Amino acid sequence: MTITVYSKPACVQCTATTRALDTRGLKYRVVDLTQDTEAMQNITEMGYRQVPVVVAGDTHWAGFRPDMIGQLA
Repeated sequence: MTITVYSKPACVQCTATTRALDTRGLKYRVVDLTQDTEAMQNITEMGYRQVPVVVAGDTHWAGFRPDMIGQLA
């Protein structure tokens, strides 16, 4: 399963999310929405208005969600 974290600089919840993924040994990639306008458009079209947005396979959510991260491990 591919995990992607859509993020912005200086985002506390984004940092907490990537740290939680690191703690569980999960591999992921980070996409900076301030640098990738296509990704920003896709996330907006999905209905999200806050970061981080985590997409893991068919599952996705916004914000720091340790409960959801725990389900990925």
